[in-house]
Order: sequence, then structure tokens, then C-alpha cells
Amino acid sequence: MDVFVSTYPFGTDDPQPRKLLDDSNFNVSYNELSRKLTVDELIERAGKTRVLLAGTENLMPFLEQNPNLEMISRVGIGLDGVPLNECKRRGIRVSFTPDAVTMAVVELTIGLMLSASRHVGNLDRRLRDGQWSRPSGRRLEHSVIGLFGFGRIGSRVAHILTSFQPKEILVHDSLDKSEEIQALRNHGLRIRQVEFEEMLTKSNLLSIHVPLYNKTRHRIGLEELKLMPSGSTLVNTARGGIVEEEALATALQNGILASAAIDVFELEPYKGPLTELENLIITPHIGSCSYDCRFRMELESAEEALRHLRGEPLQRKVSDREYEYQL
Repeated sequence: MDVFVSTYPFGTDDPQPRKLLDDSNFNVSYNELSRKLTVDELIERAGKTRVLLAGTENLMPFLEQNPNLEMISRVGIGLDGVPLNECKRRGIRVSFTPDAVTMAVVELTIGLMLSASRHVGNLDRRLRDGQWSRPSGRRLEHSVIGLFGFGRIGSRVAHILTSFQPKEILVHDSLDKSEEIQALRNHGLRIRQVEFEEMLTKSNLLSIHVPLYNKTRHRIGLEELKLMPSGSTLVNTARGGIVEEEALATALQNGILASAAIDVFELEPYKGPLTELENLIITPHIGSCSYDCRFRMELESAEEALRHLRGEPLQRKVSDREYEYQL
């Protein structure tokens, strides 16, 4: 087998990416189960493929069972499921589609910020249950907003927030972001880069935008949430595992946080106690689920797979920095 497409959906909104693969001279197979594959299912179906178009699967066990694998073309941006340095050791090329997903995640983030700050999800449920309840929420203009991570997505979130003119934006990132921050200041945004603890202690609204790797796994636990001001809101559209789910539940149940909105979970599909919390908005990892975004991700990943098989240079190789994150 030349190509196996494990991610789902693929070619559902627009058939062009699938047609591109089907019209090539290569042997292509797909995940036809209409859901995320388990590790064993992936090994069984794609154990001899040369190229894998991957979703969010944990690929380490797959690598160990497939000596034929030459390339992983990640349909998306997150690389926590791809053991990059093991791929490097084995000579497996890795590409991804980070630019395709950016604005779709940014828009969802802003939407969740607004919805959680104004209790939209909870009030929708109450009204359907016959309750006419009108509690006050917090406007973004009157909020100090913390951005944990200031890469492609975090910086674009800040750019969109220019229109809301929040009281201040506090950025924490492992890299110096002074140039990007100054550009936003030139547009009238009150924004600065701060240490991790200052971001937590001063932010009424905290939004997560870091990748998941060893240093960020469970970086936001109960002690960190307790540092935030009373009545705060947390939004996570990055990766499950950065925020401890048990700590988040405790914080929401005990008034440490007023509200939260999360699109990502440690184990997906998610089935757990967070679904019972009224002051939490949960969505099933839909950050990339806009028609244009999904199309670009699928098309770009398919194009990269075919470039590899034809011996052509890749255009979306994973950068050295991503490999360093996983050391």
C-alpha cells in the first residue's frame, strides 16, 4: 500500500482531496469506519503503508509495527501524537498543515470567549428547561485576557481582540515575542509579555494556545487555577492534557472559576464528568471544522503525500523547533 488515510472525515465536505489521491497512480486506502481508529485498528489497516495521512492518533505504536513507513502527512497542526524524534531516527519525513487551520481555531476561540463570559451555553439550556434567568457576565472590553502561547493562533487571537479593546492582554510564551507585541501596540492594543505567574494572577480570562509536549502537559492544574482572580473564565482550543481535567472540574464546581469553554480533551471522543457541569461549554474538537479550513488541510496533506511519492521536495515540512519541543 502506498497511502493510507487514517483521519476522519476526509473528502466529506469537498471530494477534491480524495479525488486527487484516487486519480494518482498510487495504491490508496481510507479509514471507512467513520470515526477515529484505535491503535490496533490503525496497525491492522495500515501496517505496511509507505505514507500515512494522519489525524490525532498516537502514532508511536504504529511506527514500531510498520517498517515500511516513509512519511507522515499530518492533516492539521498538532504534533503531540507524532513522535518526531523517533521519526527522525528512522528516517521518516513529517509534514503538517499549520496555516490551513489557524483562522478557524481563532474564530472558535473568540466565539467561546464571548459565550463563556456571557454564560450563553448555560442560559440556552436553562431557557429550554423553562427558566427565564438573566445573570450578568463580563465584557471582553473590561477583561484582562491572558494568552498562554503566542504562535500562529495566539497572535491572531490578539489581533482580532484589537476590535474589543480589552483592558489588557498578558502574553506568556517561551520565546521572545516583543516584535509581534509591538506591532499590536501600534494598533492601539494594550498588550505585554509577562511571566507565567503574573499572567495567571491578573487574567480574568485565560486562553490556551501552546502545543502539547512534556513541558506543557498538565501545566494548568488546580494550584494554577486558584491563582486566577475570582470569577475568571478559561478557554482551551489547543490540546487536551494542557489543563488537568479533574482540576478544571473542581475549579468550576467550587467557584474557583466562574466558567470555562473547552474544545479538546485528553481522551477523545470524550465521555466523562465534565459533561455534567452547567458552567462549562464543551465542543467535540471542532477547531478545524469549517468548510474552507477542512478542505485546505486535506488538500495540502494529500499534495504533500504525492510529492513524497514522486520524489519531489516537500513544501510543509515540520520545522526543527517542533522537534526540539519534544526532546
